Amino acid sequence: MGKPTGFLEFTRELPGKRPAAERVGDYKEFVERMPEPQLNQQAARCMNCGVPFCHNGCPLGNIIPEFNDAVYRQSWEEAYEILSATNNFPEFTGRICPAPCESACVLGINQPAVAIEEIEKHIIEIAFDKGFVKAKKPFTRTGKKIAVIGSGPAGMAAAAQLNYAGHQVTVYERDDAPGGLLRYGIPDFKLEKWVIDRRINLMEEEGIVFKCNANVGVNISINDLLRENNALVLAGGSTIPRDLHVPGRELNGVHFAMEFLKQQNKRVSDTPSDEIAIMATHKNVIVIGGGDTGSDCVGTSNRQGAASVTQFELMPKPPEKRTEIMPWPQYPMLLKTTSSHEEGANREWAVATKKFIGDDAGNLKAVEVVNLQWKIGKDGRTGGFEEIAGSEKTIPCELALLAMGFLQPQYEGMIAKLEVDTDERGNVKATEKNYQTSIQKVFTAGDMRRGQSLVVWAISEGRECAKRVDEYLMGHSILESKDQTAIIS
Repeated sequence: MGKPTGFLEFTRELPGKRPAAERVGDYKEFVERMPEPQLNQQAARCMNCGVPFCHNGCPLGNIIPEFNDAVYRQSWEEAYEILSATNNFPEFTGRICPAPCESACVLGINQPAVAIEEIEKHIIEIAFDKGFVKAKKPFTRTGKKIAVIGSGPAGMAAAAQLNYAGHQVTVYERDDAPGGLLRYGIPDFKLEKWVIDRRINLMEEEGIVFKCNANVGVNISINDLLRENNALVLAGGSTIPRDLHVPGRELNGVHFAMEFLKQQNKRVSDTPSDEIAIMATHKNVIVIGGGDTGSDCVGTSNRQGAASVTQFELMPKPPEKRTEIMPWPQYPMLLKTTSSHEEGANREWAVATKKFIGDDAGNLKAVEVVNLQWKIGKDGRTGGFEEIAGSEKTIPCELALLAMGFLQPQYEGMIAKLEVDTDERGNVKATEKNYQTSIQKVFTAGDMRRGQSLVVWAISEGRECAKRVDEYLMGHSILESKDQTAIIS
């Protein structure tokens, strides 16, 4: 390693942010770039630890110590080559990944972990600045045609890899622009959409065709795609949200989180919408669900000028440090305070929503909730819960956003017309070994196959699926797998 004593000399530092009071006035990204001396020090903290558990912690198998060493030596092109060998889109993961690699960092046993995610983001942005990122056009074409359905991170990764292998790839997207969850699920203050457009432009230059407003199974015939292509990749995501079946659910002002977030992303991009506007302005907002989507609703509500924002979580408040049931290097379920929480929000744990209360016109005016008592086993794990008698309360609320996760992909349309097998959770059924569905030439990847998960897992799934498709078409594959050891010269 470049500096064996770096972890003893420097502590973890992260880039600065624009002040919360300032950044809630717009939808721009607010995390600043690190000066190169500071970035050099952070890379120097990576240890020569013998067995780098960060490799295992990263779903993509990123070669982290090696790119940290290249950053320390300011060898930016080398760092970019190492990073891009395993990750097609580090500009996405460097912004929105929860960094399971950092939870597995050996230094994290008794010190703050290496700032891997920020180093990754800086590598790719510096690579773009210096002109290292160029279109990778295949030298030859195989004559095989593949349709990728869904342009989220899994579909984009599958398309990129299959194109590298020389196949002709067309990506079908039902929305008006590519990106899937990245474009219409992630707020611009976390991921500005020029970042997506920059990558899409590169992929088009490489020969990938994107067809938008193309809803397969609705206005695009699935039978035509089966007939015209040598293989199909289903990468439509997990899009059916978990609902909350309590009295008053039908009131005006109760919405799924993605309805709210997608509308705002369209406003930022000046994309017309004929839907009734969902706005938090001057309203008391309650966000039901404590995950990242709920946090995104908090940040968006603050930017829209909400009178108040409260976030409820059904589970008890998580610990701030690892416990016996969260041993290193497992990913720990710890208390997470996001940048949106820093901007202002009331957070309550172990709360269940009993009913929504409306006025005479059918508009939401309040929410009735109750506190919960969770049962904790001897092993420290949570069991069932019971309501705490007398803890019921009614909270003023004119906008309630349901951010409780997603159940499964949409069955109506493409999946129904394909009559492809689904598993017990409603996902498209395919093995992890070959990603092949019950129809021989149809493969699937991402949330549509594994269920709701992280963007980094979606990219990993897309890459692995592409390798299996390539093997199916050609009998072998030149594409990398995360199970292989990458050799960087």
